[in-house]
Amino acid sequence: MWPSLVFLVIAIVAVGLLMLVAIALTGKRSHTFNVEEYQTRWLKVENGLVRDDPRSYSLSVIQADKLLDKALNEMGLPGKTMGERLKRVSDRFEKPNAVWSAHRIRNQIAHEHDFDVDYAQASRALAAFKQALKDLGAI
Repeated sequence: MWPSLVFLVIAIVAVGLLMLVAIALTGKRSHTFNVEEYQTRWLKVENGLVRDDPRSYSLSVIQADKLLDKALNEMGLPGKTMGERLKRVSDRFEKPNAVWSAHRIRNQIAHEHDFDVDYAQASRALAAFKQALKDLGAI
């Protein structure tokens, strides 16, 4: 009787350990952000957008994009570009199309020398980046 009881206990422990390993490997990993740091950085971005200063529009969008990319990198998302990282996490955003649109505006600012972003575009882009950061738990 003792050998079979010992075998049963060992089998139960082994199955339990295998289940824990399986849960750990398949479960979504969450990342804990330094929310205070992200909020401070976000306020600088948000306060940098000044209606009477058209130069601030582009800079604010670029800084907001960088902050979101920092969060994506910090989460350990693979990808050579922010676009590749965004593809992996878009399902976590309340409004993924708005985030993609904001990132496209950033790319236009960075890569099209004749592109001028206006205040309304910059403001919408910042709102999308802010919501994305909230969705990830960074702010």
